Amino acid sequence: MIHVISASNRHLYQDAIEQHFKIRHEIFVEERGWKTLERPDGREMDQYDDDDTIYLLAMDEGKVVGGHRLYPTTKPTMIDEIFPHLAAVSGCPSAPDIWEWSRYFIVPAQRDSDLNLRLMAAVQEFGLDEGISQVSAVIEMWWMPRFQQAGFALKPLGVPALIENAWTIATLIDINESALWTVQQMVGKASVLKRHGPQRRHVAHSERLRSSPVERLLLA
Repeated sequence: MIHVISASNRHLYQDAIEQHFKIRHEIFVEERGWKTLERPDGREMDQYDDDDTIYLLAMDEGKVVGGHRLYPTTKPTMIDEIFPHLAAVSGCPSAPDIWEWSRYFIVPAQRDSDLNLRLMAAVQEFGLDEGISQVSAVIEMWWMPRFQQAGFALKPLGVPALIENAWTIATLIDINESALWTVQQMVGKASVLKRHGPQRRHVAHSERLRSSPVERLLLA
């Protein structure tokens, strides 16, 4: 299952969080060669790992095997502060119902499994549960056909640029029932998320965001 980890239940996942920081260092710094992220303690973390960060971590018998994180765009984000040139056409997203999606990883031993599809399903399922309408992401171009095959609708924020020797683009990805259904059919599971411990909604007015157009008019 993909575990939802936030500030409210992080005390139940201290070991998993530490595992995932070390795995991120192994993958992004040691394997991918992103030396700007290197740290002497072998933990890859940055200013977007704070109490507002939501981690969706895949675990197998207590071991972290994959995951990604979500961060509110109402705060400074990676696209704002590090990659604004990638959003030169449409601007940097900032809204309560848009969250930044980053640090997508899978350990080498799981890369031939269906974990990639389950992680895709997780962001759609969590987003729909929380009233998130879109996620923003900086992705390498080869990801685009993979997401599109899984039913994801992507809207580029600008033109691609060469970053860390890879053509990269900033995009908005829609969170919707159609994409969730498509990827669920591919993975063969109705739900991939596990919520443990105290939980709260992370998106302001999420029920209003999820309501129908008629309900939104009545609430306005």
